[in-house]
Amino acid sequence: MIFKCKNCGGNTVYSPEKKMMYCPFCDSEKSDERQYEHARMQVCPNCGGETTYTEHTSAMQCPYCDHYIILDERIEGAYAPGRIIPFRLGKEQVKEMIRNKFKKCTFAPTDFLSESRLNTISGEYVPFWMYSYHSRCQFHGEGIKRRTWITGDMEYTEHSYYNVVRDMGIEFQGIPADASVKMPDGIMDLLEPYDYGGLVPFQPEYMSGFLGEKYNMGAEMIESRAHAKMESSASAMLQKSIGGYSFVTPVNRSIMAPPPDTEFDLLPVWVYHYTYKEKEYPFYVNGQTGKIIGTTPVSRAKVWAYGATLWACLTAILVLLGVLSAYSLTGILTLLNTLSA
Repeated sequence: MIFKCKNCGGNTVYSPEKKMMYCPFCDSEKSDERQYEHARMQVCPNCGGETTYTEHTSAMQCPYCDHYIILDERIEGAYAPGRIIPFRLGKEQVKEMIRNKFKKCTFAPTDFLSESRLNTISGEYVPFWMYSYHSRCQFHGEGIKRRTWITGDMEYTEHSYYNVVRDMGIEFQGIPADASVKMPDGIMDLLEPYDYGGLVPFQPEYMSGFLGEKYNMGAEMIESRAHAKMESSASAMLQKSIGGYSFVTPVNRSIMAPPPDTEFDLLPVWVYHYTYKEKEYPFYVNGQTGKIIGTTPVSRAKVWAYGATLWACLTAILVLLGVLSAYSLTGILTLLNTLSA
């Protein structure tokens, strides 16, 4: 599938800024016309150039004509996403956000924030499974309330003991876990939270202009990650409900949930791969909220240059202090000679 402009034939893409389909060639809006290519594509339907893609690619960019192509068979049937959060931040906005965040990193390589490097940033729709749990949280323990007071010269302490019982039903809707092998799980977790109110029914138009993947793993394969998030949140809510005691000693505690309901959705991520001294430094940006995750490399040349400059300044200061000290000593000796005469 490819989206072409009805006016000029150019590749129409989804614009996060305009929130609609847009042709960057003739500036037309909503002029997109869907063209299907149901056969397994080995050549670009626009220019005829041979294209390569990975096992899980669902949307890509032709390396010859730069047109964005969506692989029909990988967004249909079992691989059809239920919902999608469209990109809210465009490429230029994200480039500026990265510059603002890292501009004070003195020892970052000179070209780290250069236009040519930042232009390599790509928007990608990452596959996520969303899990909904109907959990039951139970707690039984002993609570102690301690009261202390002083009468005359005596200090008294009173302990009151309570039977603490909690039985709570907690609903969790849409706990996310990414289903992409190439995306680091820890990084995807750090990019949360998304505003899930921004989820809309999936339409392939949203993918035009971006890269994408179908899910790499089934929902049952990564459910343990979502279950751990659910347990952590349920435990915190359970603990919060047990307040007002000086001490609480657990006797029995359990968090149970039947198999969750699941849905396959796509969430937006901007990715900037920077290579320095043959080492890759990836940066990830939440395409909806703008949250940035990544660590800048350190240029040893800049560190040495800074150190050399600092040393030169320190040396100059010490020399100047030496001259002033010598001048002051000469002045004192002259003054003493004058007074003795």
